[in-house]
Amino acid sequence: MTHDFDTLVAEADDAPVDGWDFSWLDGRATEERPSWGYQRLMGQRLTTSSAALDIQTGGGEVLAGATRFPPTMAATESWPPNLAKATRLLGPRGVVVVAAADEPPLPFADDAFDLVLSRHPATVWWAEIARVLTPGGTYFAQHVGPATVFELVEFFLGPQPRNARRPEDESAAARAVGLEVVDLRSERLRMEFFDIGAVVYFLRKVIWTVPGFTVEKYRDRLQRLHRQIEAEGPFVAHSSRHLFEAQKRGR
Repeated sequence: MTHDFDTLVAEADDAPVDGWDFSWLDGRATEERPSWGYQRLMGQRLTTSSAALDIQTGGGEVLAGATRFPPTMAATESWPPNLAKATRLLGPRGVVVVAAADEPPLPFADDAFDLVLSRHPATVWWAEIARVLTPGGTYFAQHVGPATVFELVEFFLGPQPRNARRPEDESAAARAVGLEVVDLRSERLRMEFFDIGAVVYFLRKVIWTVPGFTVEKYRDRLQRLHRQIEAEGPFVAHSSRHLFEAQKRGR
């Protein structure tokens, strides 16, 4: 068992984690997808936009799924490995990928875009979104909801507050800066981790799950979880997602 643990952990600890592609986890972990199909809906909205912005694009994989971009298409990203990957993926299709911190201000003029997109933003700066949207423009996004993967979070960190990222709070924040919420849907989705390597890879990639995670720092907990998975089967957690669509008032 010790050899299996060490092999699984070493493999996951060496795997590259740039971009937002989770194919390394194929066969090792599963996550239900929301019923609404964000990427498909995003693509539909891009076909009727004249100028769009994708905030925190990651490696650009989600945006690249669109079949057509508007005449003006920009994306922001803060992490250098993701920035390079997004530029390689999106640049040939005419998307301007901009290095920008995940905090205000966005490096664009007021009223610059009729569509602002984001999938799983780490932070949402509502005033900046409202500022760069044209009057009548739309913010369309899929957000991570409350208590996402908390079974895993609390396994490593103990009990945590569960009231962050509530959709009702985000709706209130959007309205406070002049956005009208026109659609809001929420789902709770099942996740399964089939081996300890999948857990290590996930925690290295989704860095806000267990901040400061390293294998050495959490080796004892990882060994305990490895034994649990071997004895009881997959570790089950749940993610929360909500689809958010808001329109800037004052067309």
